[in-house]
Amino acid sequence: MRVAFVVWEFPVLSETFVLNQITGLIDRGHQVDIYAHIPGDTQKVHPDVTRYDLLARTSYVPSIPKNVGLRLLKAVRLCFQNFQRNPRLALSALNFVRYGQRSLSLWFIYAIVPLLDTPTYDIIHAQFGTDGLTSLALRDIGALRGKLITTFRGYDISTYVQAKGKDVYQSLFRSGDFFLANCEFFRQRAIQLGCDPTQIKVHGSGIDCRRFTFKPRQPAADGVTRIVTTGRLVEKKGIEYSIRAIAQLLQRYPRLEYSIVGEGELRPELERLIEALGVGDRVHLCGRKQQQGLIELLDQAHLFVAPSVTAADGNQDAPVNVLKEAMAMGLPVVSTLHGGIPELVEDGISGFLVPERDVDALRDRMEYLVTHPERWLEMGLAGRTFVENHFDIERLNDRLVDLYQQMLASPNQPAIADHPVLLPST
Repeated sequence: MRVAFVVWEFPVLSETFVLNQITGLIDRGHQVDIYAHIPGDTQKVHPDVTRYDLLARTSYVPSIPKNVGLRLLKAVRLCFQNFQRNPRLALSALNFVRYGQRSLSLWFIYAIVPLLDTPTYDIIHAQFGTDGLTSLALRDIGALRGKLITTFRGYDISTYVQAKGKDVYQSLFRSGDFFLANCEFFRQRAIQLGCDPTQIKVHGSGIDCRRFTFKPRQPAADGVTRIVTTGRLVEKKGIEYSIRAIAQLLQRYPRLEYSIVGEGELRPELERLIEALGVGDRVHLCGRKQQQGLIELLDQAHLFVAPSVTAADGNQDAPVNVLKEAMAMGLPVVSTLHGGIPELVEDGISGFLVPERDVDALRDRMEYLVTHPERWLEMGLAGRTFVENHFDIERLNDRLVDLYQQMLASPNQPAIADHPVLLPST
């Protein structure tokens, strides 16, 4: 099959869920092209970006000047340089009557440049709902050709909807060929917004379990209990609350060490909080780490905390990959009753779930695990087993190929086999 992946930015170090699908399709003998609006940080990339030479498979939209005059001048130059490659498509991009604001803003002129010579694809896979809207517009104009499948992953079905309104995806729901959500929580959200329930399935974001080696957790010889959180330093990750909970714990259990991996806009605020609580010698903001560095940190840890919350802009999490990675490595976890996380963490079995923003509950559940190391092994084993059974990337990539093939087998309505929704037992 020929598959086009449409994303906003590529590569993105934190979006291993996209990378795993791309490499999985390549491993299975399929042709994958990547279309992105902007380049990501090419100085810090996942090793698979290099191993599979993915930048050679990636085409980018030319940068669009914010200044209207400069945008117009650059658009004229792009037309002059590229018109002969696909005159019909170039003229369509200038059809202001039919395409309205997308043409008037000259967005179409820029967006079609990497698509002027593209083949017809079997599948166009938009990796977020917002990419689905972009892909639909490009397919309508004839720049992309193929069946369109869109995955909803988080901010696109929460923050973006809150900002743009509940009707924002109506055109996509009418004209897209099929839809995926990375958890049942977001599948139900899409249905509430107007998606046909028969046209959307849950397809989780997988991890390569072979890269995350299980290790039985035992108290350290030095008596220090090491706790880790990984995530961008933004509101929805709730890291403020875990820092406050750790600060309370340290009053009774001074031999704790809390490492926070990630960068983001809230770093200065979190640094001030750590200083104000007087825990700078035990709570560390470690910055961004590549995957191997994170694995090494998790290998030495005893517990993992993911205190996600619903942000003021509505942003919510699915079952986040860092939680899956920690569970695959045998770490008991403490997380929150938030978004799709209860579909991953089995409360009382692989870890604990507490209400959002509840510092006392976070402290209590962490205290239980700190003082009951005899539970670490059984919880770690339960987490590893659940991740292997439900989120192994090889199984999920096989299922994705199967879904693509079923879509292609039906000329009009895809007859997608029903896979069970993967929920924890209660």
